[in-house]
Amino acid sequence: MPPLLLSLYARRTWTPSLLGRYFPTTTSRLHSYTHRQNHNGVVTLSYDIFEGTAPEPPLVLLHGLFGSKLNFQSIARALVRKTRRKVVTLDARNHGSSPHTDNITYFVMSADVRQILQQLCIPRCVLIGHSMGGKTAMTVALQEPQLVDRLVSVDISPSPTTPQSGFPEYIKAMQNVRLEGKMPRSTARRLAEEQLSLTVKEQAVRQFLLTNLVQENEQFRWRVNLEAISRHLQDLLDFPDFHDPYPGPALFLGGANSPYISSENFPEIERLFPYSTVEYIQGAGHWVHAEQTQEFLNAICNFLQMP
Repeated sequence: MPPLLLSLYARRTWTPSLLGRYFPTTTSRLHSYTHRQNHNGVVTLSYDIFEGTAPEPPLVLLHGLFGSKLNFQSIARALVRKTRRKVVTLDARNHGSSPHTDNITYFVMSADVRQILQQLCIPRCVLIGHSMGGKTAMTVALQEPQLVDRLVSVDISPSPTTPQSGFPEYIKAMQNVRLEGKMPRSTARRLAEEQLSLTVKEQAVRQFLLTNLVQENEQFRWRVNLEAISRHLQDLLDFPDFHDPYPGPALFLGGANSPYISSENFPEIERLFPYSTVEYIQGAGHWVHAEQTQEFLNAICNFLQMP
């Protein structure tokens, strides 16, 4: 299983010397924008805004590899209902409705996020990132700490994830899918899943990858840029070198069934995020927000209320 989300909320806190379910809500998406232009190497991302009334910094949600802002749709609505804050969800470059480019590294994805914050007149926010999105959020916080009021990294640490990753196999399996001629969407999904199953044994992973199968001009294609992701996969599995720590509060929220935040990662977390807390959610693997939604929301809301 790829990077996803020992008691419920077992936690370790460091001081400077030493972190799709549906909800009944009346909140609706107010704005949705899709952009497809590049300038100066920065991509203008596709985003959704869920309006809130609270004056506190808005929450900005960043998805993981092969994901999209749709992964956080119901989560965003629930967070608006619970916190009353504005919530923004983004599609990373080469994902969802955002433009495709040849480059995909944490530095360029950080620049994309910073441009959107400037465009939306958000001087300070809470960044919440899952997996790849967590590393992007960490990069923004370490580069421009004044932009990040608080940081939440979901089931990922600032350490390489290569040893546990099945991503190279997933990319190759997606590249090998062949769908010839016109066919209903249901047929295309069934045929694509049959072909993926030769390599990707976990049904939940196959279903997640299939969220990227889209129809365009009566032909089916992957909406993620597999070529660019494959070329930069090692960059995405690694993490950039930083020396200066992020001085704000940080939460590293891991799944008890996931290996991606372990005690081996604690020294690097402590070095770069000295005001941090690590928590584990029981019964969750990679997709914490989908597998243990209520516990995920509780952890976020509790963190926002911490001094």
